[in-house]
Amino acid sequence: MFFTNPVILDPGVIIMTINEGDFIKISYTGKLEDGTIFDTTNEEVAKVHNVYNSNGRYGGDVIIIGVNQMITGLEEDIKEHEVGYKGTVTIPPEKAFGDRDPKLLRDLPLRRLEQKPQVGMMVQFEGKQAKVLKVMGRHARLDFNSPMAGQMITYDYKIEAMLEELKEKAVGLSALYMAQEMDIEIDGTVAKVNVPLEFNYSQHWLNTKAQLALDMLKYTELTEVLYVETYTEELIKPDSEEQEQSEAEESDESESDEPEDSEELEEPGEE
Repeated sequence: MFFTNPVILDPGVIIMTINEGDFIKISYTGKLEDGTIFDTTNEEVAKVHNVYNSNGRYGGDVIIIGVNQMITGLEEDIKEHEVGYKGTVTIPPEKAFGDRDPKLLRDLPLRRLEQKPQVGMMVQFEGKQAKVLKVMGRHARLDFNSPMAGQMITYDYKIEAMLEELKEKAVGLSALYMAQEMDIEIDGTVAKVNVPLEFNYSQHWLNTKAQLALDMLKYTELTEVLYVETYTEELIKPDSEEQEQSEAEESDESESDEPEDSEELEEPGEE
C-alpha cells in the first residue's frame, strides 16, 4: 500500500510531498511551440481556443503518480514539487509525445475514405485519426502521427490537492474514465458503484468498466467493486406526454400508409 509522507518545516506547517501511488488532482493547460493550446482543464479557456468538448469534464483531473497516466516529462516535474505548487514546465519530444515517425505517413485511395479529404483536415480511418497532408489525384497522403509528435510541449499546471479518502479516490477514478463523478458508496473495503441507466447505451462504458474496477482494486485499499443498476417504473417508463406524442405520430404514419379514396375502376367489359 502507498502512503503519503508529509514534510513538517515549521510548527503547524505541513507540506505534502508527491510520491509513487499518490492520487492527486491537477489543473493544467498544454501548449505547442507556437502557443497553440491543445488541451486544458479550464472550460472557458477551452471554449476560447476551440478545444472545448461538450462531453468532457472540466475543473481538474485526478491522476495516480507512477502508473503512466500522463506524459513522462510532466510527471517527473510534478514529483519534484508539493501540493499547492503552481508553475510551468517545457518538455522535449522524447518525454512528451515522441518524435514523428515516417512510417506513420500513408498514401490511400480517396475511395477508402468516408469523406472528401482536404489538405489540413482531420479524418478517421480504421478507427484512427489522421491529418491530410496532400491530395494527389485519386490518392491522399495521411499523417497518423500525433499532432503533438516532434514538438516541445509546455504545461502551465497547478497541483490542486492530494486525495486521501477511499471514496475520493474511487470517485476520482470514475471521473477520469467517464468524464463525470459517479455515485459511489464505500462499505469497509467494498465499493458499490451506482451505474446511471443511460450508461447501458454507452459503448465506452462497456469497454471501460472492467479497467475502472481493476484500477480501483489495484491502486486503492478496495477488495471488491460492485456495479449496481437500479430500475424503477418511474425511471424506465416513458414520459406520458412523450408517449402520447409518439402514439399520435405512429397513428399519423399508419393513416398515411392507407390508400387514398379514389374512383372505383370499372370491371372489364363495363361501360
